[in-house]
Amino acid sequence: MRRYARTLVAVALATTIVTGTAGWASGNAQQALTGPPPGTAAWRSDHVLGRELPDPARNTPAEVALFFRGLSEKDRQSLIARHPLVVGNLDGVPVELRYRANTLALKADHDPRYASLAADPQRRILAFDPRGRGQVAEVFGDLTTADRVSVVVPGSDIDAGTFDRTNDVYGTPAGMAKSLYAETGPGSAVIAWAGYTTPVGVGVDAATGSLAEAGADRLTRFTDGLAAAGVPAPTVFCHSYGSVVCGLAAPRLHATDLVVLGSPGMRADNVDDLHTDARVWAAKDPDDWIDDVPNVEFAGLGHGADPTSAEFGALRVPAHDAHGHTGYFAPGTESLHAFAAIADGTYGETAAEGATR
Repeated sequence: MRRYARTLVAVALATTIVTGTAGWASGNAQQALTGPPPGTAAWRSDHVLGRELPDPARNTPAEVALFFRGLSEKDRQSLIARHPLVVGNLDGVPVELRYRANTLALKADHDPRYASLAADPQRRILAFDPRGRGQVAEVFGDLTTADRVSVVVPGSDIDAGTFDRTNDVYGTPAGMAKSLYAETGPGSAVIAWAGYTTPVGVGVDAATGSLAEAGADRLTRFTDGLAAAGVPAPTVFCHSYGSVVCGLAAPRLHATDLVVLGSPGMRADNVDDLHTDARVWAAKDPDDWIDDVPNVEFAGLGHGADPTSAEFGALRVPAHDAHGHTGYFAPGTESLHAFAAIADGTYGETAAEGATR
């Protein structure tokens, strides 16, 4: 009975937070971007190679990879020129072809939101979808030769326009990924993945899981595509609402480790509920405002248990000097040093457990 009463109080508090900040009838409700890449209709009807091209909605990333391995360089370049948005966003396509395709797509797109992405043709843009608020993935390091790979999954208020904003740098996927790559160095690669529709503000979208469910499907297919392209299974870093995405994706995700930071919950009661073989790590700075969010999941509201709690069972990562919700990847912090060691496979379980005591 007491537990039930505590749950009702927590739900009431969560409702107060959401309605007081943004309102249930919030104008910031987002429509999740789902389905195959832009330009798929023209791709499906194109028989320039004398045969059907792989269907972006039906064929798996492994089947896409097999198809591209059988093409001549001339045919590959033809498809890039004719369908840059499909080739650049199709999981399973070799990464170098995706870079070339996205360079073309960005050059052809004159939306000012993407100006910084298009300005430097040497950037390794692994995905670029201009629909809606825009989605982007960028690689730092050489993904084709790296033996250690990480993926950064951001939380709310991230899209193509804020992907690499210059204010609050370590709250952006590009800033987090750059900082982690600088710490891990040669032999590694880090992907900043803003490949799902994120919530805007602290409203109903942030308090529920619908956007995370769509994001989990996209993240799963993305990591399937990395595996099909011969990329090592990554360590996945999940910030804030991104940890909800990772929690829902966990049973299907190709990953060696899941690291959640500033998490409101993973829609699971404990590590076992995630049904993953990956090691699960959690970090939360004492000054992070996320600590004020009730860890409940009731009638679709809230995201469940605190991943840094002892009951959840994740390995703890020290984060006492991260300073707030977006300081975990700041240079010189203990959390960044630990993240790099986890990505390198050198941060042992004994050390992680010791950091919680």
